[in-house]
Amino acid sequence: MKSIFTQKSEIPTITQLQEALGETYVYWQTFAEHTKKLYPNAIEEWSFASEKFGWSFRIKDKKRIIIYLLPRDKFFKVAFVFGQKATDTILESDIADAIKNELQAAKVYAEGRGIRIDIKEAKTTEDILKLIAIKIAH
Repeated sequence: MKSIFTQKSEIPTITQLQEALGETYVYWQTFAEHTKKLYPNAIEEWSFASEKFGWSFRIKDKKRIIIYLLPRDKFFKVAFVFGQKATDTILESDIADAIKNELQAAKVYAEGRGIRIDIKEAKTTEDILKLIAIKIAH
């Protein structure tokens, strides 16, 4: 499923984002604010990958992307790429087994293992906050 925002010439506005995400917008804000709290120099940017994938939002440091936020219709996905140290930390943590299993099953690339998690309710909020902290630490 691709982004709900597919027009390359139109960067999504906060109002459009709120309307698109509905009740899940509060979680988007929570993750963005938490990332900036842990890493105050974080850079936020919208990115248009292609017509196929549409617009996504990234929060990054100078060298790497900390978290991807991928808007969908009434929900969004968070995506991370974790190196080996971060992966080891996650696997030893109290993060949900479903997330650990997805991480272990992810293909390993030079930059690490990538996972995407659907955000449709509050259920995974605490785990996502922990993943953000682990990503920043490693």
